[in-house]
Amino acid sequence: MRYFATKFLQEADDFISQLDPKVIKKIFYNIDLAEQTNDPKLFKKLQNEIWEFRTRSAGLQIRVLAFWDNYEESETLVIATHGFIKKADKIPSKEIKRAMNLRTQYFNGK
Repeated sequence: MRYFATKFLQEADDFISQLDPKVIKKIFYNIDLAEQTNDPKLFKKLQNEIWEFRTRSAGLQIRVLAFWDNYEESETLVIATHGFIKKADKIPSKEIKRAMNLRTQYFNGK
């Protein structure tokens, strides 16, 4: 059973495509697993309407930020906005603001 499906905005695609192929494979594996299990170790709420997909690979903490779009009752969609490599314990507020801006643009464009 799949809890949600994930769609990637261009910024998320661009970020992921620059990574090592092994890291890319692990990111997609973790996202697929999160879609099926809704595991907070893989997909966790940060603040406001922003969530994060979490992946550790090759000593890096990779984060892909996202938000929910419950556009139809038949399918729940999570929109991945962008990604970054986390260097500190806290998620930088500029990354959350960026995700919020992309979320606003997304809904304004619908």
